Amino acid sequence: MPLQRREFFTTAAALATLPALGAKEQPPKKPIKIGQIGVGHAHATKLSVYRKSADYEVVGVVEPDAELRKRAESQEAFRGVTWMTRDELLKAPGLQAVLVETRVGDLLDTAEACVAAGKHVHIDKPAGESLPQFRRILDTAAKQKLVVQMGYMYRYNPAVVLLRDFLKRGWLGEVFEVHAVMSKVVPADERKRLAKFRGGIMFELGCHVLDLVVAILGKPKEVSPFPLHSAKADDGLLDNALAVLSYPKATATVKSSALEVEGGDRRHLVVCGTEGTFHIQPLDSPSARVSLSQARGEYKKGTQDVKFPKYTRYVDDAADMARVIRGEKPFDFSHEHDFAVQETLLKACGVKV
Repeated sequence: MPLQRREFFTTAAALATLPALGAKEQPPKKPIKIGQIGVGHAHATKLSVYRKSADYEVVGVVEPDAELRKRAESQEAFRGVTWMTRDELLKAPGLQAVLVETRVGDLLDTAEACVAAGKHVHIDKPAGESLPQFRRILDTAAKQKLVVQMGYMYRYNPAVVLLRDFLKRGWLGEVFEVHAVMSKVVPADERKRLAKFRGGIMFELGCHVLDLVVAILGKPKEVSPFPLHSAKADDGLLDNALAVLSYPKATATVKSSALEVEGGDRRHLVVCGTEGTFHIQPLDSPSARVSLSQARGEYKKGTQDVKFPKYTRYVDDAADMARVIRGEKPFDFSHEHDFAVQETLLKACGVKV
């Protein structure tokens, strides 16, 4: 972007934050009262995002496991929080929403109790192993007009947001191919924990990018799983997984392993269409290479690299959930999308549904 244009947008953005002449100053929005149940999930420290946000007031945190609570008390995200029982939290005056951050095996039971109590929920991933129970939670939430937000961490990644805009505008043409990779090295103690789940590393890690694939192409006609145990460790973990998703006019591959050295750098999403290709890599510090058959908006014909501001996980998720709870906008991810993701994930793990 030329310097003059960049300066214009910077100035315009600053002016946009100033109140219009004669406009009444809007009163500050009342914070949404939110609590958290569980600290056993790998992403439980996301509570710090909500504690820092003006959109929320954190009422309290629940963790019945003494060992987990002791560990959490030494972490900055939980320093100074009010610890409660689950009943105390769900009965707290004015409580509107709950972050469900238990161990994965307890996510659905906890979320179901919260929805039954009339609370909006953010459920960390993946949505358990019981598809019927997840369906029941979504249906109960729909009847009460409650938000169910899943904790897939790339939904509001700025590169993914731009990709969605490209797809909405039709700039990539008809999508015929999608590739996604999500890997890392999983240490021995964590491998034993993950081995308890039939889906292994695809269930634990691959779900993040599978959520993106389903958002792009929808529910697949067929899912072919290829789970492997490739490490020398005799722990039974399916640590090297591939799933192929079939569509009428497209195919998608999702790859996830617990063995890839510096795997975070190669986490990527590639979308190929008849009019262009959009390649995001790495996902956690997003950068995109875009190739177009013709100029589109400010993007030229041919290949160009697109840089993005620093991405902090969950900040935009939290802000968007606040707007939905306040009725300012509809939710971007429907219950049907979340159910399709979970059904596809279980199939990608080789689990019969």
